[in-house]
Amino acid sequence: MDILTVAHLSKVYGEGETAIRALDDVSLSVAEGEFVAIVGSSGSGKSTLLHIIGGVDRPTSGQVLLNGSDVYARSDEELAVFRRREVGLVYQFYNLVPVLNVVENMTLPVKLDNRSINEKRLASLLDALGLHGRESHLPSQLSGGQQQRVAIGRALMNAPSVVLADEPTGNLDTNNSVEIMQLLRASNKEMGQTMIVITHDEEIALAADRIIAIEDGRIVRDERIRR
Repeated sequence: MDILTVAHLSKVYGEGETAIRALDDVSLSVAEGEFVAIVGSSGSGKSTLLHIIGGVDRPTSGQVLLNGSDVYARSDEELAVFRRREVGLVYQFYNLVPVLNVVENMTLPVKLDNRSINEKRLASLLDALGLHGRESHLPSQLSGGQQQRVAIGRALMNAPSVVLADEPTGNLDTNNSVEIMQLLRASNKEMGQTMIVITHDEEIALAADRIIAIEDGRIVRDERIRR
Protein backbone atom coordinates (compact mmCIF):
# COMPACT_ATOMS: atom_id res chain seq x y z
CA MET A 1 0.00 0.00 0.00
CA ASP A 2 1.36 3.43 -0.99
CA ILE A 3 1.63 5.90 1.86
CA LEU A 4 2.99 8.71 -0.34
CA THR A 5 2.15 9.74 -3.90
CA VAL A 6 3.86 12.60 -5.72
CA ALA A 7 2.12 13.51 -8.99
CA HIS A 8 3.54 15.78 -11.71
CA LEU A 9 5.35 17.97 -9.22
CA SER A 10 7.08 21.12 -10.47
CA LYS A 11 8.77 23.96 -8.64
CA VAL A 12 9.90 27.16 -10.33
CA TYR A 13 11.76 29.95 -8.57
CA GLY A 14 11.60 33.40 -10.15
CA GLU A 15 9.99 34.51 -13.39
CA GLY A 16 10.82 35.07 -17.04
CA GLU A 17 14.37 34.60 -18.27
CA THR A 18 15.76 34.32 -14.74
CA ALA A 19 13.35 31.56 -13.69
CA ILE A 20 14.93 28.41 -12.27
CA ARG A 21 13.03 25.12 -12.60
CA ALA A 22 14.11 23.17 -9.53
CA LEU A 23 11.65 20.31 -10.15
CA ASP A 24 10.27 19.36 -13.55
CA ASP A 25 7.19 17.08 -13.64
CA VAL A 26 8.32 14.63 -10.94
CA SER A 27 6.07 11.66 -10.12
CA LEU A 28 6.75 8.81 -7.70
CA SER A 29 5.12 6.71 -5.02
CA VAL A 30 6.44 5.22 -1.79
CA ALA A 31 4.99 2.17 -0.07
CA GLU A 32 4.26 2.10 3.64
CA GLY A 33 7.36 0.95 5.54
CA GLU A 34 9.71 1.47 2.60
CA PHE A 35 13.23 2.92 2.99
CA VAL A 36 14.03 5.16 0.00
CA ALA A 37 17.26 7.05 -0.70
CA ILE A 38 17.14 10.01 -3.09
CA VAL A 39 20.53 10.81 -4.60
CA GLY A 40 21.80 13.53 -6.89
CA SER A 41 24.45 16.19 -7.26
CA SER A 42 24.23 19.60 -5.60
CA GLY A 43 21.45 21.61 -7.23
CA SER A 44 19.74 18.55 -8.71
CA GLY A 45 16.44 19.29 -6.94
CA LYS A 46 16.54 16.51 -4.36
CA SER A 47 16.29 18.78 -1.30
CA THR A 48 13.53 20.82 -2.95
CA LEU A 49 11.59 17.59 -3.47
CA LEU A 50 12.03 16.58 0.17
CA HIS A 51 10.95 20.00 1.46
CA ILE A 52 7.80 19.92 -0.68
CA ILE A 53 6.95 16.39 0.49
CA GLY A 54 7.43 17.62 4.06
CA GLY A 55 5.12 20.61 3.75
CA VAL A 56 7.97 23.13 4.05
CA ASP A 57 7.76 24.66 0.55
CA ARG A 58 4.67 24.79 -1.68
CA PRO A 59 4.99 23.43 -5.25
CA THR A 60 4.36 25.53 -8.34
CA SER A 61 2.17 22.72 -9.69
CA GLY A 62 1.37 19.08 -8.99
CA GLN A 63 0.17 17.15 -5.96
CA VAL A 64 1.57 15.50 -2.85
CA LEU A 65 -0.74 12.93 -1.23
CA LEU A 66 0.15 11.50 2.19
CA ASN A 67 -2.16 8.79 3.50
CA GLY A 68 -4.51 9.75 0.65
CA SER A 69 -4.78 13.38 1.78
CA ASP A 70 -3.67 16.33 -0.36
CA VAL A 71 -0.90 18.03 1.62
CA TYR A 72 -1.27 21.38 -0.15
CA ALA A 73 -5.03 21.61 0.20
CA ARG A 74 -4.16 22.78 3.72
CA SER A 75 -3.80 26.36 4.96
CA ASP A 76 -0.42 27.56 6.27
CA GLU A 77 -1.64 26.97 9.84
CA GLU A 78 -2.75 23.45 8.96
CA LEU A 79 0.60 22.81 7.28
CA ALA A 80 2.39 23.73 10.51
CA VAL A 81 0.36 21.06 12.34
CA PHE A 82 1.05 18.62 9.49
CA ARG A 83 4.82 19.13 9.88
CA ARG A 84 4.64 18.46 13.63
CA ARG A 85 2.36 15.44 13.53
CA GLU A 86 2.57 13.63 10.22
CA VAL A 87 6.19 13.95 9.10
CA GLY A 88 9.48 13.87 10.97
CA LEU A 89 12.19 16.12 9.56
CA VAL A 90 15.93 15.57 10.09
CA TYR A 91 18.39 18.12 8.73
CA GLN A 92 22.14 18.05 8.04
CA PHE A 93 22.88 20.77 10.60
CA TYR A 94 20.68 19.27 13.35
CA ASN A 95 18.66 22.50 13.98
CA LEU A 96 18.62 21.90 17.74
CA VAL A 97 17.63 24.71 20.11
CA PRO A 98 20.91 25.58 21.89
CA VAL A 99 19.34 26.50 25.26
CA LEU A 100 17.31 23.27 25.47
CA ASN A 101 18.74 19.98 26.71
CA VAL A 102 18.48 16.59 24.99
CA VAL A 103 15.04 15.67 26.34
CA GLU A 104 13.66 19.18 25.81
CA ASN A 105 14.83 19.21 22.18
CA MET A 106 13.41 15.75 21.53
CA THR A 107 10.02 16.57 23.03
CA LEU A 108 9.68 20.09 21.59
CA PRO A 109 7.22 19.12 18.78
CA VAL A 110 4.97 17.40 21.35
CA LYS A 111 5.00 20.46 23.59
CA LEU A 112 4.28 22.79 20.67
CA ASP A 113 1.19 20.66 20.07
CA ASN A 114 0.16 21.05 23.73
CA ARG A 115 0.10 17.27 24.06
CA SER A 116 1.37 15.07 26.86
CA ILE A 117 4.74 13.38 26.44
CA ASN A 118 4.71 9.64 25.86
CA GLU A 119 7.29 8.78 28.53
CA LYS A 120 7.53 5.16 27.40
CA ARG A 121 8.32 6.22 23.83
CA LEU A 122 10.82 8.81 25.08
CA ALA A 123 12.64 6.22 27.20
CA SER A 124 12.67 3.77 24.28
CA LEU A 125 14.11 6.38 21.92
CA LEU A 126 16.78 7.48 24.42
CA ASP A 127 17.81 3.85 24.72
CA ALA A 128 17.80 3.16 20.96
CA LEU A 129 19.77 6.34 20.26
CA GLY A 130 22.37 5.69 22.95
CA LEU A 131 21.53 8.93 24.78
CA HIS A 132 20.93 7.61 28.30
CA GLY A 133 23.04 9.60 30.74
CA ARG A 134 22.98 12.64 28.45
CA GLU A 135 19.37 13.68 28.98
CA SER A 136 20.35 17.00 30.61
CA HIS A 137 23.18 17.85 28.20
CA LEU A 138 22.90 20.94 26.00
CA PRO A 139 23.75 20.63 22.29
CA SER A 140 27.11 22.37 22.89
CA GLN A 141 28.04 19.53 25.25
CA LEU A 142 27.44 16.85 22.60
CA SER A 143 29.46 15.58 19.66
CA GLY A 144 28.15 16.02 16.11
CA GLY A 145 26.99 12.42 16.00
CA GLN A 146 25.16 12.78 19.32
CA GLN A 147 23.46 15.98 18.15
CA GLN A 148 22.24 14.20 15.03
CA ARG A 149 20.89 11.39 17.25
CA VAL A 150 18.89 14.00 19.20
CA ALA A 151 17.56 15.41 15.93
CA ILE A 152 16.48 11.91 14.88
CA GLY A 153 14.82 11.40 18.26
CA ARG A 154 12.91 14.66 17.84
CA ALA A 155 11.74 13.52 14.39
CA LEU A 156 10.53 10.18 15.76
CA MET A 157 8.95 11.45 18.99
CA ASN A 158 5.51 12.05 17.46
CA ALA A 159 5.57 8.65 15.65
CA PRO A 160 5.05 10.33 12.24
CA SER A 161 3.83 8.51 9.14
CA VAL A 162 7.00 9.38 7.22
CA VAL A 163 10.50 10.41 8.31
CA LEU A 164 12.31 12.76 5.91
CA ALA A 165 16.07 13.19 6.35
CA ASP A 166 17.94 15.83 4.33
CA GLU A 167 21.64 14.91 4.11
CA PRO A 168 21.61 13.59 7.71
CA THR A 169 25.23 12.41 7.44
CA GLY A 170 26.56 15.35 5.42
CA ASN A 171 28.16 17.04 8.44
CA LEU A 172 29.59 13.88 10.01
CA ASP A 173 32.72 11.77 9.69
CA THR A 174 32.59 8.30 8.13
CA ASN A 175 32.10 6.35 11.37
CA ASN A 176 29.28 8.60 12.57
CA SER A 177 27.71 8.55 9.09
CA VAL A 178 27.53 4.76 9.14
CA GLU A 179 26.06 4.78 12.67
CA ILE A 180 23.37 7.32 11.76
CA MET A 181 22.32 5.32 8.70
CA GLN A 182 22.17 2.18 10.85
CA LEU A 183 19.92 4.02 13.31
CA LEU A 184 17.60 5.17 10.53
CA ARG A 185 17.53 1.64 9.15
CA ALA A 186 16.70 0.24 12.59
CA SER A 187 13.88 2.78 12.99
CA ASN A 188 12.55 1.69 9.61
CA LYS A 189 12.66 -2.02 10.42
CA GLU A 190 11.84 -2.09 14.14
CA MET A 191 9.34 0.79 14.35
CA GLY A 192 7.91 0.43 10.86
CA GLN A 193 8.73 4.03 9.93
CA THR A 194 8.59 4.93 6.26
CA MET A 195 11.96 6.55 5.58
CA ILE A 196 13.03 8.93 2.78
CA VAL A 197 16.66 10.02 2.96
CA ILE A 198 18.40 12.60 0.77
CA THR A 199 22.11 12.02 0.24
CA HIS A 200 24.82 12.84 -2.28
CA ASP A 201 26.70 9.67 -1.29
CA GLU A 202 25.60 6.52 -3.13
CA GLU A 203 27.58 4.37 -0.67
CA ILE A 204 25.40 5.72 2.15
CA ALA A 205 22.32 5.23 -0.04
CA LEU A 206 23.02 1.50 -0.28
CA ALA A 207 21.50 1.12 3.22
CA ALA A 208 18.09 1.78 1.62
CA ASP A 209 15.66 -0.58 -0.11
CA ARG A 210 15.41 1.65 -3.17
CA ILE A 211 17.48 4.41 -4.76
CA ILE A 212 15.95 7.25 -6.77
CA ALA A 213 18.40 9.46 -8.68
CA ILE A 214 17.50 13.04 -9.61
CA GLU A 215 19.31 15.34 -12.03
CA ASP A 216 18.18 18.74 -13.30
CA GLY A 217 14.88 18.41 -11.46
CA ARG A 218 13.90 15.10 -13.08
CA ILE A 219 14.03 11.46 -11.98
CA VAL A 220 16.67 9.70 -14.08
CA ARG A 221 16.80 6.38 -12.21
CA ASP A 222 14.52 4.47 -9.85
CA GLU A 223 16.09 1.20 -8.72
CA ARG A 224 15.04 -1.31 -6.07
CA ILE A 225 18.11 -2.89 -4.47
CA ARG A 226 16.39 -5.10 -1.86
CA ARG A 227 12.93 -6.36 -1.05
